[in-house]
Amino acid sequence: MDMELEGYLRPPEYPMAPYPAKVITLSTSAKLVIRQVDRDDVPILLEAIKPTLQVARDYYDIVGVRLYAELLGWSRYRVRDEFCLVGQIDGLLVGIVNSRMYSPEIGISLHTLAIERGLRIGAHLFASKMEHHIEYLDQEEVLITAESPIGFRRWMIEYGLEERDGQHELGGATPYALTRDLYFAAKHRLVAGERPVPPELMAVAEKEIIIATEDDILEKILGAKRRILQ
Repeated sequence: MDMELEGYLRPPEYPMAPYPAKVITLSTSAKLVIRQVDRDDVPILLEAIKPTLQVARDYYDIVGVRLYAELLGWSRYRVRDEFCLVGQIDGLLVGIVNSRMYSPEIGISLHTLAIERGLRIGAHLFASKMEHHIEYLDQEEVLITAESPIGFRRWMIEYGLEERDGQHELGGATPYALTRDLYFAAKHRLVAGERPVPPELMAVAEKEIIIATEDDILEKILGAKRRILQ
């Protein structure tokens, strides 16, 4: 009986084109590999997100807890048409973004979480999920809202997004839209990366998603020792 009901509880899935992995050379010369992950990778991502729930700075706690729930819901087939991209340096997880398709034409940007600060990793990951929505999923626009001042500056202002009436499904602030025209106007300055990823880099990224220790993650986010929080 439970399995019969599960058929009703699981949302239908729209076929989505895969995101082709790419590599970005950062200002430190480190190689950031951005690639799509699947449901099997969710448990390790949840472990990486947990320490952010203790960080109020820049609303990491809100973003972290929502991202945790969204990925858990996706892994348990309770979120419709979601995708997740990760950023890795030498296998180490440095950021996560997720989004979903509301319809074939409209995308819903969910969350962007940068674990490594100061290298525009969050900006690169956000740009990559916009790239996926517009160029590979061939959508007309992506609806976006912000939960922090830095998010508003990075997305609404840098991309010159268009304000929309109504409400984003995350609630909160006014929704904005990235249209195809806005995306291609901003692409040359905001979307980076090269394809294909060299095989040796891709092999390291796919072999294992490495997460830093909880202390390391907190220090990277806060820019200070964890004792400051205690």
